[in-house]
Amino acid sequence: MIALGADHGGFKIKEEIKKFFEEKDIEYIDFGTYDEERTDYPIYAEKVSKSVQSGECDCGILLCRSGAGMTIVANKFRGIRCAIGFDEPSARAAKADDDVNILAIPSDYMTVSKVITIVREWLAAEFKGGRYKERLQMIENIEKNEMK
Repeated sequence: MIALGADHGGFKIKEEIKKFFEEKDIEYIDFGTYDEERTDYPIYAEKVSKSVQSGECDCGILLCRSGAGMTIVANKFRGIRCAIGFDEPSARAAKADDDVNILAIPSDYMTVSKVITIVREWLAAEFKGGRYKERLQMIENIEKNEMK
């Protein structure tokens, strides 16, 4: 199950991702926004992050104009590892090396076809484990000590 969330800047591309998921029979939950009316990205980043954190969803995709705001909010949640996917290699590496469980998409700099390709690559990538898992343990220790 994949959590989707976008502010008004990412709404159109989120709707295209939903079409792609429906064509591929990929299950998702749309946490909004549901139109292009101006709204605030932290609302959707929080909803998606909580759904991944709780296990309701396996992973998430967030969309806003730059991807930065969504990434900042998502990474405030313990256990969430969110990165911006600018292209296929960065999205694939984020999953393979850092087991990123939420991908942020900078919608202002993407075409729909590019986003679909990035999402496909990210979903297909597998976490490498090994020394990379050791690094995730280091992140978890930092979260325990620094996230009050």
